[in-house]
Amino acid sequence: MNITLEQAEIVIKTAKEKAKQIGKLMNIAVVDAGNNLVAFARMDDAWLGSIDLAICKAKTARYFNMTTAELGKLSQPGCPAWQIEQSNGGLVTLPGGIPIKNNNGQIIGAVGASGDFPENDQAVAQAGADALA
Repeated sequence: MNITLEQAEIVIKTAKEKAKQIGKLMNIAVVDAGNNLVAFARMDDAWLGSIDLAICKAKTARYFNMTTAELGKLSQPGCPAWQIEQSNGGLVTLPGGIPIKNNNGQIIGAVGASGDFPENDQAVAQAGADALA
């Protein structure tokens, strides 16, 4: 089962609202269950360098069905997933990537947000992921 464009647009809208609420400019990406980009938004004047980060965070969250914050903890030196960032054409294990689940708990895609400090990226992505709950 895949996220629909209509659902992805709800995720983007909610994430953008959270970004505005906390006063941050974000790039927000939504991928489907097959890791294909479904929707993307770059808020006016959001960092250009964060475009790719947002997309990669969403893809990373879907590849491993966990938040990028969780995977980031596992990828530290001496941990089980050390250097995992080098796989799959490059992953991003900074906070801000979150799987999106439907009402049945199935993963239907993922959202990635980038444009500020990790905790703000995470908050914006979480708001987007929670929009469909």
